[in-house]
Amino acid sequence: MPTPSGSLTAVVVSGGKQYRVAAGDRILVDRISAEAGTELKLDRVLMIADEKTTRVAPQELAGQEVTARVLGHPRGPKVDVIRYKPKKRVRVHRGARADLTALEIIAIGGGKADRKPAKRTRSTTRPAEPAAAEEVQ
Repeated sequence: MPTPSGSLTAVVVSGGKQYRVAAGDRILVDRISAEAGTELKLDRVLMIADEKTTRVAPQELAGQEVTARVLGHPRGPKVDVIRYKPKKRVRVHRGARADLTALEIIAIGGGKADRKPAKRTRSTTRPAEPAAAEEVQ
């Protein structure tokens, strides 16, 4: 995990994984279909924190985005999987390499942050009260 270089940090989701980023950080995420050199916006922001405040509520994060530039599409290290059972002639060798995308974080925040979140209103209807039994005199 990169150490935050600035005072403003965010936690974003990309490819089902969470990354803590700050402006200027470079991260490797699962392959994203975007050309090298293009900018993209990561809109799934879970947290934004600066020196004084931390925002995690969905109402506070509505419209917040993290802007990133695609640096390239490297491949991860090769992972070898070997299965061997003695005396059974079972020897299986498989390998895999992850397809990754290198991103550089340009800015945190922005987007439609000026928009006020919708206010939650509670329903004012109450359940019907049972009819009062009439008293016989």
